[in-house]
Amino acid sequence: MPGLTIGHVAREAKLTSSAIRYYEKSGLLPKPPRVSGQRRYGREILGRLAVIRIALDAGFTIRQTRTFLTGFDAATKPSARWHALASRRLSEIEAQMERARRMKALLETSVRCGCPRIEDCERAVAAKQCG
Repeated sequence: MPGLTIGHVAREAKLTSSAIRYYEKSGLLPKPPRVSGQRRYGREILGRLAVIRIALDAGFTIRQTRTFLTGFDAATKPSARWHALASRRLSEIEAQMERARRMKALLETSVRCGCPRIEDCERAVAAKQCG
């Protein structure tokens, strides 16, 4: 039979078959032809799966990854696609990092709380004198 089975692709890509079916359902992978009801893939699918893994490992969502793969004009170079998505993602990450810094400072301050009762803590927090 021509083409790779989903199991073969999954083993080579170090994924589960269900992940491949999910990527297909999510629009990250084109629907493959079927032989006797079984999906059959060309070897090029391994490169596509590698790009998907890079994008997801970099923190892109399924939707953003789909945009990278299919949301641009076919003539748009990959570097321009990465740039467009990365610039948006970097600003999101900066905002998340700032929030994490504030959370860390709050937790560190809270650990030093010396209030004997919760009511005292509530007053101190309201007066911005806690910690």
